[in-house]
Amino acid sequence: MFFTGPEIASALAELGVTHVIWIPDSALGPWESTLEGTPAFRLVRICREGEAWPLAAGLYLGGASPVVIMQVTGLFESGDALRNALFDLRLPLFGIIGARNWLARDADDSARRFTLPVIRAWGIPHVLIAAEADKPKLAEHYRRCRRSAQPGLALIGEGGP
Repeated sequence: MFFTGPEIASALAELGVTHVIWIPDSALGPWESTLEGTPAFRLVRICREGEAWPLAAGLYLGGASPVVIMQVTGLFESGDALRNALFDLRLPLFGIIGARNWLARDADDSARRFTLPVIRAWGIPHVLIAAEADKPKLAEHYRRCRRSAQPGLALIGEGGP
């Protein structure tokens, strides 16, 4: 994982995030205790990925600055809720998505194979963080999405040797 818990918490706090809507996977899970202990924002745990986007929508409409964090398989599962919030309601919500097995080039994983085609089909502006040098893309993309009032995703590469 490219970001440590303290690095991701610091980045989110610096960006002015008020709420982190969270359903961790095994790669993102180690961030939880740091996110929970960060006073700059509130960690909101959900039970199912489909709950994330409506919750983020309500927080956003109430004046908050939420970010959704989940794995790409959860993004697929939450597609209808995402569609409604981002495209029907036209809300500029942002997600940090663990790209399962992205770094495991030889993995026969349909989640890896469908990640970019699905995100491109939805037309969601996104960046891929697949190397240590890519880390600044997260904050840059978040700020760009905020300035243009559009949704966005930052894909964080997972897996590998």
